[in-house]
Amino acid sequence: MEEVGNAGEELSVEERNLLSVAYKNAVGSRRAAWRIISSFCLRLLARLSTGVFISVVMDRGKAVYFAKLAEQAERYDEMADHMETVGKSGDELAVEERNLLSVAYKNAVGSRRAAWRIITSVEQKEKTKGNEENAKFAKEYCGKVEGELDKICNTILTLLDSNLISKASTGESKVFYQKMKADYYRYIAEYTADEKKSAAANSAKLAYEEAQKVAEKDLAVTHPIRLGLALNFSVFQYEVLNNPDEACKMARTAFEDAIAELDNVAEDSYKDSTLIMQLLRDNLTLWTSDQEGGGEP
Repeated sequence: MEEVGNAGEELSVEERNLLSVAYKNAVGSRRAAWRIISSFCLRLLARLSTGVFISVVMDRGKAVYFAKLAEQAERYDEMADHMETVGKSGDELAVEERNLLSVAYKNAVGSRRAAWRIITSVEQKEKTKGNEENAKFAKEYCGKVEGELDKICNTILTLLDSNLISKASTGESKVFYQKMKADYYRYIAEYTADEKKSAAANSAKLAYEEAQKVAEKDLAVTHPIRLGLALNFSVFQYEVLNNPDEACKMARTAFEDAIAELDNVAEDSYKDSTLIMQLLRDNLTLWTSDQEGGGEP
């Protein structure tokens, strides 16, 4: 809208309203972030004044703190940057750090995946209406979002391959990182085409299979990370590989195996496990109804 405002002519009512919405939202998110950060700073000063000293000496500790702050302020790109610093620090990540990394990148990429779907839908609608010029504009804008997706996905994939996977010392962390690797290749497969799509899909499949192999050996069938792997792997089978039979088989097996052991679920993971089981069941219901109705996956 800055380009439109600088065009030289008086803005129409629609353009004026778009300008207002654009800047109101741009400044609004930053005002909200400023309030949250100010609140954090005031609480920190209060604790310091009572003699409770919080020391953030190491760069890693500072980066973790900034990541938590960025999460509270919903500034996920910056949260991802801070967690990339933590991931490169040399040591294996603690569970809390691993979860912060996941949240940061999931939200950073999630907003752009949603934007990509909306813009591609608009592009198709413009083509249907015969508005070829607008469809061209939408495609151009979609390219900008795809560039951002590429940057985020490639950053986390590089971090996983060069630092995190090799340092994983437990079955849980190995499954977590391989699943994460597979997920980001799956995201690339969603918005790419032809050879790039095929390469991303193949890389995702290999990583999912590696995660599954370790999960079957080291994690209980009710473990939330193993269930999450089954959920995402089955979605990949359905949406990317267009293999509904395998997707349903995978989701059904994971759900039924977990149901059989539900009484043995650890108390601290019961809520997460049952939530993922519900998602597996929801997908099964949707996919089987599509097949029975002759719908395309």
